[in-house]
Amino acid sequence: MKKFLEEFKAFALKGNVMDMAIGVIIGAAFGDIVTAFTEDFINPLIACIGGAEVGGTIKLGDTGQYLNWGHFVTAVINFLIMAFCIFLMMKGVNKLMAIGKKKEEEKPAEPPKEEVLLTEIRDLLKERK
Repeated sequence: MKKFLEEFKAFALKGNVMDMAIGVIIGAAFGDIVTAFTEDFINPLIACIGGAEVGGTIKLGDTGQYLNWGHFVTAVINFLIMAFCIFLMMKGVNKLMAIGKKKEEEKPAEPPKEEVLLTEIRDLLKERK
């Protein structure tokens, strides 16, 4: 049991797990921001421009059931905004990573010490002959 707990502790405290947990928390908060933005800004703009109520419902016959199409439209708009923001963030991260790789590639690779020593030995042997 002690070994199991040690393995779990090592797993839970790894950087990847902690990074993932932070990402989930930030993602949830970001989702709330996007939802508020959509409901408080985008939906009223759509309602003003199109004259339609985004939070609308349609009554389905005499059954008392309603089709809440406005919530669906809001969810689609939220998804598109979040997807676009994630796309922009990933594009920026990829650009930063590419800059770091270019700096690494610009540095000339130094030959290993063994290769330098072997080259010197070869040159000395050539001079001796």
